Amino acid sequence: MAYESRLGDTFYMARTQASDFNDRREFIIERALQLYAEKGFLGASVADLASACKTSKSLIYHYFPSKEDILFEAMDSHIKTLSNAASGIAAMDTAPADKLRALIHAFMHLYVGAAARHKVLINELYHLPPNRRDIIVGRQRRLIQLVVDLVADIQPQLKTRPEMLRPAAMLFYGMLNWTHTWFDPKGPASVDSISELMGDLIIGGLKTLPTLPKKTRR
Repeated sequence: MAYESRLGDTFYMARTQASDFNDRREFIIERALQLYAEKGFLGASVADLASACKTSKSLIYHYFPSKEDILFEAMDSHIKTLSNAASGIAAMDTAPADKLRALIHAFMHLYVGAAARHKVLINELYHLPPNRRDIIVGRQRRLIQLVVDLVADIQPQLKTRPEMLRPAAMLFYGMLNWTHTWFDPKGPASVDSISELMGDLIIGGLKTLPTLPKKTRR
């Protein structure tokens, strides 16, 4: 990024909030995400992060009070981006199947280039303090509920088996969330073609779902 070489000891001269304060914070977050994705949150120290940013630990602490604050901001910004996209799609005046397909396209495009953010979100959540963790989990639950509602509208018979709705939504996210481990945006299949295939598999499967067996008691 253009401001990488400027994030150095010269900034010790002034401790007031600079006009590009948010840019510098974002730069630190991006470097932290790479470190946490490679070494894990516990394996990457603030000293490691300062070295990656070509600055000092004290300057890192000028922008973030603690290592956990960096982790939270990295996760929260990613979840907020996904949530904003999902909210816009949920408000669309279109069929539930079209909304779910649009959600797949939106999330797939957001995941491209964000593998480190997504890996950290999946693997490092429990290193957040409980109050911060609850914020992230609350945002995740709202995203899950959106898909639960769409799935129920696409396949109404699932409404008679509510215990199957969340598993259906989690299967959706299970398919989507691990694309960062294998999808190559420079490969022969485009983001949109993969999104269409995923939409066909999920929506087609829901629409042709056979009659669900009756719930059995153990």
